[in-house]
Amino acid sequence: MNLLGVHLTVLLGETIPGPAPLAVSEALQSVEVTHSDRGPSGFQITLHVGRSSALDLPDYRLFTDPRLKPFNRVILIVRFAVAPQVLMDGFITNQQLNPGNEPGTSTLTLTGEDVSVMMDLEETPRQHPALPDGAIVRKLIAPYTVSLGLVPDVIDPPTIAVQNPAEGTQQQPSNYTDRAYIQALAQRYGFVFYVEPGPLPKVNRAYWGPQKRLDLPQRALSVNMGPDTNVGSINFRNNALAPNAVAFRSGATEQRIGGPSPTRLPLVRNRAELRRTRYLSTADPLSEQQARDRAQGMVDESLEEVVTATGELDALRYDGLLMARGIVDLRGAGQSYDGSYYVKSVTHNISKGEYRQRFTLTREGTGTLKPLVRT
Repeated sequence: MNLLGVHLTVLLGETIPGPAPLAVSEALQSVEVTHSDRGPSGFQITLHVGRSSALDLPDYRLFTDPRLKPFNRVILIVRFAVAPQVLMDGFITNQQLNPGNEPGTSTLTLTGEDVSVMMDLEETPRQHPALPDGAIVRKLIAPYTVSLGLVPDVIDPPTIAVQNPAEGTQQQPSNYTDRAYIQALAQRYGFVFYVEPGPLPKVNRAYWGPQKRLDLPQRALSVNMGPDTNVGSINFRNNALAPNAVAFRSGATEQRIGGPSPTRLPLVRNRAELRRTRYLSTADPLSEQQARDRAQGMVDESLEEVVTATGELDALRYDGLLMARGIVDLRGAGQSYDGSYYVKSVTHNISKGEYRQRFTLTREGTGTLKPLVRT
């Protein structure tokens, strides 16, 4: 599918995805892909369906194509200019038929999640004796390496507690799938867990660790800058009640975490004050270091929601793809809201003649730290 300089490739199949047949390519109406730093990524493919010949009388022809069945694999590849980029690698989990009363208005919508959905099918209690949390994550990812092409990218927490085999067995609850437990372990430290497709088809990176704030910023988003403007709309929200300090008890002493992690790269000149204080409560007994790590994770996570920017851009005018889970610079909104942001989520909307992206950016306060941005 060619879109004014953008080429979309759709691969479908039960075990080894291949190019979509001509009937699917011709019926393709739109594609939507959502990437987020927490939780699975998802996609929707909308196809025109109809009955144009006697062969279609028993059923819509696309319904007889075995490549569109639930739990078949879907790989979406986008190419701007020369370099292709894997936008989604996942599985169909839902079919929705919307018959129309007028000719040409019936649609079939295929909905799915990234390949991590296969880690979320079975609730199994597991024991993890004498393993720190990072090692548990690697252990849970390992069985899916061959079948899903998962390559683990696990960043251990700043402090790793030494586990006593007799006392340090962690129990994965019986109502947790592997994916759910990995996400729960990430939440302990304010970490993120996601599966990112590429760089090659059928290869996926399973990232578990802190937000990636040290990568090279993406091309700048430009607002109110005449011919250089590439953002169609944007709005900002500054929530002064979002950041929280966290108190916890260690023995007879109560301690308080009142700032971000020392290793967390600041994005703003004026970090929001932590006016509220929450208390760390847990059913499990924790060492002082474990309690401190979890309290610090809660503080870091709360700081992500202070300033939120939501908007939409035209990918063709942006001349590239804005990708979630990284840093982007913004200019043209004034000193308070210009500067660097973490890209929390991006939704790609692709249709013939149009490629739009809706985005959510976050950071911990106001005021830019940069006199210049990458354009």
